Amino acid sequence: METIEAIHSRRSVRKVTDRVPPKETIIQLLDAARRAPNHFNTQPWHFTVLIGEGRNKLGDAYGKINQQVLESRDKESLDEAYKKGLAKAKRSPVVIVVTVEPADNPKVKMVEEIAATACAIENLLLAAHALGIGAMWRTGDPAYTDTMKQSFGVSEKGLVMGYIYVGYPQEGIEAKAPVRKSVEEITTWVSE
Repeated sequence: METIEAIHSRRSVRKVTDRVPPKETIIQLLDAARRAPNHFNTQPWHFTVLIGEGRNKLGDAYGKINQQVLESRDKESLDEAYKKGLAKAKRSPVVIVVTVEPADNPKVKMVEEIAATACAIENLLLAAHALGIGAMWRTGDPAYTDTMKQSFGVSEKGLVMGYIYVGYPQEGIEAKAPVRKSVEEITTWVSE
């Protein structure tokens, strides 16, 4: 698949089968991710690949976060909140948790570390698309909690950038192209 075609046709794939992509394929995705540009070559990203019961690591964090925000603290409500967290982590056969740790260099800006890690994620998503693998980058409030950061060994300065849900796309489900602003709407040309 050509690069421009991949950029134009990549979509977030929400529905995947239970079939686990081979480890070699996941390694290809991670290899593409690690080639992202980054200022000072800090390579601030880290990827935790969760497969099978390993996804419970994310589910446990989701479950605890769900419990923390409950108004009703009865056993049934706590159990249900925890189960929902476990289920959230099992929406795909592979989940890649992406974290960023800023380099210990006073010249390094956190915004650049975040941008570099976002580039790594986009490389991973494009590689998945090119290999026929469905993928979706998910974020949200739980990612930015101390509970989630602690679950994945992230320092106070670091961030959980999100979760990449990975699997083979379900047959017959077409992801529609999102409406995008035109090039004219987002561009200013300056020639003098």
